[in-house]
Amino acid sequence: MARAPISEDRSRLQALVVLAGVAFFLSGCSALVYQVSWQRILALHTGVGIYSLALIVGSFMAGLGIGSFVGGWMSSRLTPRTALLGFATLELAVAVFGATSSYVYYDWLYGLGASLYSQPLVAGLLHFSSLLPPTILMGMSLPFLVRATVTDVHGAGRTIGYLYAVNVLGASIGALISPWFLIRFYGIRGAVLAAVAGNLLAFGIALLLVRRIKDASGKEYKRETPFSKSRHDTKPFPLWMILYATSGFCAMSLEIVWFRVVDLAAKTMAFAFGSVLSIYLLGSALGAFVGVGLVNRIARPLRAFLLLQSLILIYSGVGLYLLVALPPDTPYFSWFYAYWGKARAFVLVGSSLTEPAFKLYFLLPALLFGPPTVLMGLSFPILQRAVQDEVRTSGRKVGFLQAANIAGSVAGTVLTGILLLNWLGTSGSVRWLLLCGLIFAALGIRYYGTRSIFTGVGAILVVLVLLLPGQERLWHRLHGVQNGTAIIGEDATGVAALVPEGPHRFRVYVNGKSHSWLPFGGPHTKLGALPAIVHPEPRDVAIIGLGSGDTAWAAGLRQETRSVTVYEISGPQPRILEALNQSSTSNRDFEKLKTFLEDPRIRIEVTDGRKALEHNDRLYDIIQADPLNPRMAYSGNIYSLEFFQLCSKRLKPGGIMCTWAPTPRVYETFRSVFPYVLEIEGGGILLGSNRLVRIQRAVWRDRLLSPDVVSYLGSPGFAQIILNSLRTLKKARVHKGPSLKLNLDLFPRDEFFTR
Repeated sequence: MARAPISEDRSRLQALVVLAGVAFFLSGCSALVYQVSWQRILALHTGVGIYSLALIVGSFMAGLGIGSFVGGWMSSRLTPRTALLGFATLELAVAVFGATSSYVYYDWLYGLGASLYSQPLVAGLLHFSSLLPPTILMGMSLPFLVRATVTDVHGAGRTIGYLYAVNVLGASIGALISPWFLIRFYGIRGAVLAAVAGNLLAFGIALLLVRRIKDASGKEYKRETPFSKSRHDTKPFPLWMILYATSGFCAMSLEIVWFRVVDLAAKTMAFAFGSVLSIYLLGSALGAFVGVGLVNRIARPLRAFLLLQSLILIYSGVGLYLLVALPPDTPYFSWFYAYWGKARAFVLVGSSLTEPAFKLYFLLPALLFGPPTVLMGLSFPILQRAVQDEVRTSGRKVGFLQAANIAGSVAGTVLTGILLLNWLGTSGSVRWLLLCGLIFAALGIRYYGTRSIFTGVGAILVVLVLLLPGQERLWHRLHGVQNGTAIIGEDATGVAALVPEGPHRFRVYVNGKSHSWLPFGGPHTKLGALPAIVHPEPRDVAIIGLGSGDTAWAAGLRQETRSVTVYEISGPQPRILEALNQSSTSNRDFEKLKTFLEDPRIRIEVTDGRKALEHNDRLYDIIQADPLNPRMAYSGNIYSLEFFQLCSKRLKPGGIMCTWAPTPRVYETFRSVFPYVLEIEGGGILLGSNRLVRIQRAVWRDRLLSPDVVSYLGSPGFAQIILNSLRTLKKARVHKGPSLKLNLDLFPRDEFFTR
């Protein structure tokens, strides 16, 4: 009978932890919806290139790290009830900021202050400062919740591991539903408001628990004797912070590498980032749940932690090795190899082919990084098992450890995501990370001796460093090329390839997706030439997207043209074209490519084209977007109403904007901006202007068939193809059916298959 109150008190505490976990699940789900949505908005400010995205992600994570540190420092000064009340307040504050964030980030900072982002240093400071308030609040939440729920040292690892697991599981759900449901059906503003609702629910649950925690945890528990540990595991807390920071560095670096490989191997579309990130987070959540069940059975947490970090890197190295080393006809693997050799990507939405979707968006990433992410999640409860020795300082230690881990992650974002990929490429970056893994093996040998398992672990890491394939082998494999004849280029901005399709034909790939082909001549030639023929005097031309160079080359066919500026986001693309030019100097099929690359009027800038137009007041006679699949990630940025309005502002009087119109919605969006629109080939190509463009077929014919233009094109047949397209030119039709909702920056409907 005497034990009944204790049992009842314990049941209340367990119920408290479970309900607090529900609130933290909602908090994690909202946090990832915010991250995906805010990243999309802020990329409009500084572009969608790797440097911009690394800056945004780094700023977001830095705020979380600062918040974790501040929250850890504050939590030890709070009672459990006050800490839970603080958690509720944090959720409410995040909700309030979230409710205004779309207006702050888009309508104010982007709509009114876009020019402020023209300087990289200023842009970085603006990203950091604008993300700091909400991310600090998010980072403070775990230390506060730990302080509120941890009541004894022996259960600390389980309680903290559970809270971490449910939060990461919520984050996984948030990453998945953001592209598949929220942005697709409600746009970015709607997605953000859904995240606000999640925070408000978490606030409500926490507020209801505040009274309950007073009953369950009204008294402070005394400091308890921690688990017995071997002398090797009782290490100073700063050492654990260093180890967890190193772990964060390796984890983020591997995440960058894995996402690049999956992006290329699956030829991913707009949904891929959220789907792959969801699997990554799901693995971590599952590992943490497993750790909750095992943590109290682990007598030597330092040994377990070091071994897990080593195994993460070993699996990653083995996975990359097998990806290249397996024979193409290996059962089950042969399907992937055949897919990599195809130009067409699998369209995920609207297809009844569920098997390819499963293989590309679940099986491939699950095999590549599923086990390592489980091991990452398993490491967290074990880490808490090692360091928690006092109830009052539990939140502080969690906060400080999270801050150290996030600091390592930010370092991984910068060093690997930008520098190492530029210097060493993907394979070289993984090789370097394996060498970093020797740190964990060396510490294991230092504390547990040369006869321990860590000697073998170190040997395996060294062997993998020697066995890992080079850049050429890796990317030839993922383009389905066996004979090594493709021309490959890689840097931090992506992977570009020229893959042979015959004796004198190459297809251009960027990050695994087919963009165009060589030699010149075809739809891209028409697209570049048509506005150049229609415009009376096209002196200055801007082309967004390089592709094979075909569109930009054709746009320069008039002698009046003095400059053609090409904005290309993929850094290796100009280099692989130059490599082909150097290797085929005697091949007449690529003479036009040589002409294009050596034309002094052509200037290629590696940057986001939309950002370049936004931050440059220069006006053009012609602005043209090279064709881009409307389902690709961020394609909505060049098919949106706001983008067409930007192009309209950058045209000289009488200037022409030209775009491919792959969907009826793009057609309607374009027409809503330009008062005068001409359509070619049934609306597949659109020419828009702010001034009347008269249909002058005879004048256009004479321009096209002039000796200079025919000589530039190199073939009367090319001129005839363009002339045939001009004959289909007419004024744009007025849409008579139900009005389509347009593509908007914050509601890229075509990109996400919105009806």
